[in-house]
Amino acid sequence: MSKLRQAIPGVNAAPTTDLPVLHPIDREKSAGPDAMVVSRWLASMPAWTPLALLGVILLWPMTAVAQNFSYTDAVETLIRWLPFLVGSGFLFNVLISFFAMLIGTVLGVCLGLGQISLLKPVRTFAKITTQVFRNSPWLVLLYIVLLALPFEIVIGSLIIPVPDWMKAVIGLSLPIMANISEIVRGAIISVPTAQWEASESLAFSRTQTLWRIILPQCFKRMIPPWMNWYAILTMATPLCSLLGVEELITLSRQAMEGSDNHPELLVPFYGFALLIFFAYCYPIARLTVRLERRFMVKL
Repeated sequence: MSKLRQAIPGVNAAPTTDLPVLHPIDREKSAGPDAMVVSRWLASMPAWTPLALLGVILLWPMTAVAQNFSYTDAVETLIRWLPFLVGSGFLFNVLISFFAMLIGTVLGVCLGLGQISLLKPVRTFAKITTQVFRNSPWLVLLYIVLLALPFEIVIGSLIIPVPDWMKAVIGLSLPIMANISEIVRGAIISVPTAQWEASESLAFSRTQTLWRIILPQCFKRMIPPWMNWYAILTMATPLCSLLGVEELITLSRQAMEGSDNHPELLVPFYGFALLIFFAYCYPIARLTVRLERRFMVKL
């Protein structure tokens, strides 16, 4: 009877520790860093934001005090160069982002599968490669690729030129590869372990389990963060101007120099670059957030 009357913390006596207490789950802390912060920030902006940016771009030259260059001249100069800036500039940014995302996605999927490999050398190599390129500055990677790759590859009598835009594609695909690798690894780990156990009970091999059971469930989970990284990549393509690639920012500088380099042209030209990038990435961000809400795991 003495043992039954003994005080039990948390039952018939005050608890001495808070360890047994199960606190409510904190979704923000348990989820770790938000990988879609850029898309959420873009999607949170109202739909009239591009019109506001356009108004600032058009009204800004009115505040400039110029003796020989008026507001009308600045607008006419920008309009005259628009086909050149969009057709030969921004479309090139889109092409660079497309090819860099394509290469980064293919390599990232392979690297992400390598991170869950049962072979320790493969797993170690994949993890080290992912962390190195994931935590390296994009501009530094671009310069390394620019200096490391030759201007042309000679194979016998065949000469294959390596243009600067191709080097930019390779340089931008490296950090994308590392981040896609983490997306793949995280999506595979997020699948409940019961799926692996059920497939093992059905005598499925590991390869069959991955390609027939696990990866089909991961596909829709990987789409929102994949689109988020594409938006980030597109906004990072102006870094290629530092390598001499003739994209939107480089051509904007050339257009201003061709128009006598008036200071009043800086805000209209660079403001247009800001506007067109925003107009391209904003719908992607909205769609990303919508897909995330649709495909999120319901608890």
